[in-house]
Amino acid sequence: MAIRILIADDQRLFRHSLRIVLEHEADITVVGEASDGQEAYEQARNGRADLVLMDVEMPKLDGIAATRALVKARPEIKILMLSAYADDERVMHGIQAGAVGYIVKDASPEEFVRIIRATAAGQDIVSPYLANLNPVVLARMRKGDPDGAHRLSEASSVDFSPRQQEIVDLLVLGKSNKEMADKLCLSNDTVKAHLQHIFRKIGVASRLEAVVFLLTGHRAT
Repeated sequence: MAIRILIADDQRLFRHSLRIVLEHEADITVVGEASDGQEAYEQARNGRADLVLMDVEMPKLDGIAATRALVKARPEIKILMLSAYADDERVMHGIQAGAVGYIVKDASPEEFVRIIRATAAGQDIVSPYLANLNPVVLARMRKGDPDGAHRLSEASSVDFSPRQQEIVDLLVLGKSNKEMADKLCLSNDTVKAHLQHIFRKIGVASRLEAVVFLLTGHRAT
């Protein structure tokens, strides 16, 4: 049976281009397109899709909110977040909302198809920077388990300063820079500076790579 896909993205050219790529595959069928989060939710809730490709940022209802609502209404549907950047912090919020993974928009057609097939086959996390996450870690991320995240972040042997450790604890919970700044009474620029120091200290280049390392102790490859 073909994998039935709904593409949700506010860029018409991207949607149509991706549809052409996917419909060249015998085992994939695009059953719908949505240009905003509300339309994506309604189509997926009432339609035949097995898997939704959900853009992070869309009008009316963003991809994270649409994911959260769809997971409640149709938990059997798998959702992959679409993002223009591999280190988009909002992807982590999408995972916490119930998405099973993500695809960077400039991935090759072969990568799109590979990830879609693997996801449909039941592989929980198939995206490059999240490939090292085990089911226990993933469950903690989705639940926003502060105790579990704190224990995991402390498990690394990196010598963080007290302030850096506070940033790390919020980072692994998927908090945005603004949420960190508000929580710690810091400016956004100060939070960004701390994050850059943390990234250099643990030898990673992006937010998602940092989360993988802090939760697992291993760098994504």
